[in-house]
Amino acid sequence: MTDDRTDPAWGTFLELGAPADGPLHIRLARALRTAVTGGRIATGSTLPPSRRLAAELGCSRWVVTEAYAQLAAEGYLEARSGSATRVRAQAAPAGTPPPPAPADRPDPEFDLLPGVPDLRAFPRKAWADAVRDATRSLARTELGYPDAQGLPLLRQRLAAYLVRGRGAALDAGQLVVRGGTLDAVLQMCRLLRAAGHRRVAVEDPGWTRLRTVVAAEGLVPVPVPVDGDGLRVDLLFHEPQVRAVIVAPAHQFPTGVVLAPARRAALVAWARERDGLVLEDDYDAEFRYDRHPVGVLQGMAPEHVALMGSVSKTLSPALRIGWVAAPARWADALAAAGAPPPVIDQRALAGFLASGAYDRHLRAARIRYKHRRDRLLDELASTLPGLPVSGAAAGFHLLLSLGDGPAACSPAAAVREAARLGVRVADLDDYRVRRETDTGPPALVLGYGNLADPAVPGAVRRLAAAIDAAPRRET
Repeated sequence: MTDDRTDPAWGTFLELGAPADGPLHIRLARALRTAVTGGRIATGSTLPPSRRLAAELGCSRWVVTEAYAQLAAEGYLEARSGSATRVRAQAAPAGTPPPPAPADRPDPEFDLLPGVPDLRAFPRKAWADAVRDATRSLARTELGYPDAQGLPLLRQRLAAYLVRGRGAALDAGQLVVRGGTLDAVLQMCRLLRAAGHRRVAVEDPGWTRLRTVVAAEGLVPVPVPVDGDGLRVDLLFHEPQVRAVIVAPAHQFPTGVVLAPARRAALVAWARERDGLVLEDDYDAEFRYDRHPVGVLQGMAPEHVALMGSVSKTLSPALRIGWVAAPARWADALAAAGAPPPVIDQRALAGFLASGAYDRHLRAARIRYKHRRDRLLDELASTLPGLPVSGAAAGFHLLLSLGDGPAACSPAAAVREAARLGVRVADLDDYRVRRETDTGPPALVLGYGNLADPAVPGAVRRLAAAIDAAPRRET
């Protein structure tokens, strides 16, 4: 049965058997009965009108009405005049458990996981308008197979935005539109491996999925420590087999530090000396609250830096639109290595940029996140005064230290206790590679991007209760 309605019973597959198995109305009744008792047609589902099903089966309407009548007589179906034929509640297969009731939570869950923007603030109407306008304005030729490098109009407007807003040194020809930062890293790792690279340096602690992608592409991720000034660039010089590194200089995840000016210069010098490649993750760089955002590293050495960005943190991860501004020697191979996002979505983002809607959204988001961060800091200082907070005034996550020594709370236990109390939070240790060499105090990574403003006090109180209830640090 084909489906042009939301009711799942209209799309149920019916095995009618061969003519030798009996008259068609009996075979249809048998197939429907099997679908009901087997749970493929749910209780309360409506069946297609007899005329509709008869047309699909290529039989007379009498065949369908006879089958329906038989099943109604057996108690599987109920038919009322002027209403659709439905599956009776009593027809549910024996032993089938009822659908689970929603969990009884006296309080809503507090989401303090990092890396998620404010999904409540996604500009639904503006984006819907942009998609509608894109659909209307697309040329017929643009509805064919897309340009592998990305929609030219989007690349032009992204290039203008990155030069103006991020201090990049590029043109539209260097940009390749892809499905996000992870997609870009995956494809760049494939190119690195094909070019003879075998090892790629990564920040430690750092985004775990980046290391996973590096390893999945046959490269060895080499962890390089991060301290208060960012990546320890001096240690890169002691890794002779490493000629590529992934780094987030504007706002490192998860520590929240900014790569110091001296280290930015040292990283560029390292890339030039090794003839290497820096994969710059421009992670939530648009959100800086105490000063202007730092410019991209790519602007200092465009011949050795591939700038990667996306709208996952500025708009929504669901859009899956990102970009890479690659050095000339990598751009052509990168364009041929994968596929861009859907053309209509690319055109919508191009319109979003051109109309100023993207800039307006970013301005409003900066104000909202700054206010939320300030409120979170106030609540933490009041409720957990002995636990210091660190991380630049940027993005939408920060670190909460749990203290040092034997009296310190175990971060893993704190995460478990918080989950029991309805708070989702992350352990900094989960982002580390070399846990055995850690010397810093345990800490929690608190994300406030997707936390509603009124929920901040309650979230902090619940977190404080979890920390108080957690055992001391595990040894």
